[in-house]
Amino acid sequence: MKRFRFGKWLLLSIIFYIFSSSVAFTEEPQEPTKDTVVSSGKKVSIEYSLKLEDQSVVDTNVGAGPLTFIQGSRELLPALENALEGMKIGEGKLITVTPEEGYGPVDKNAFIKLDKEQFSQDELEIGTVLQSLNSDGQPVYAQVTEIKEDTILLDFNHPLAGKTLFFNIRILDIQEVPTS
Repeated sequence: MKRFRFGKWLLLSIIFYIFSSSVAFTEEPQEPTKDTVVSSGKKVSIEYSLKLEDQSVVDTNVGAGPLTFIQGSRELLPALENALEGMKIGEGKLITVTPEEGYGPVDKNAFIKLDKEQFSQDELEIGTVLQSLNSDGQPVYAQVTEIKEDTILLDFNHPLAGKTLFFNIRILDIQEVPTS
């Protein structure tokens, strides 16, 4: 069995130390490349929970499939898209969206009183959401907010109008969108 002399072992250790130290010192922390951060045109997958001020959960996909969208395509609220810009895979963030940045304030002109006889009795419960079509054939939703003897009051505001929204978001994946 061949024995290394202490001097050779020490010399090899010093060479290894210098080599590994020089590599460690020359490696600068890498900023994420444009491909690894949320930016316009990227396909982004997120996990989210949406709560209101009273901490009630309005919507979530935690434990289900991710929400996938193209950043900058206006599929999400603009304030939410802006807050996601620059985030990396695995990063999480709490995002607060004010009513003005979200679904707007409650519009008092979006309440309409209608004749009660226009509706079937099973539809007439406070909180029921009714669906109709507008003149363009697009669905329109209204919530029954008041029932009187001859009339009902319908609220055509978005259900989240006037509410501050609290999103807890985690970036699951970011992909380049193939161009054709």
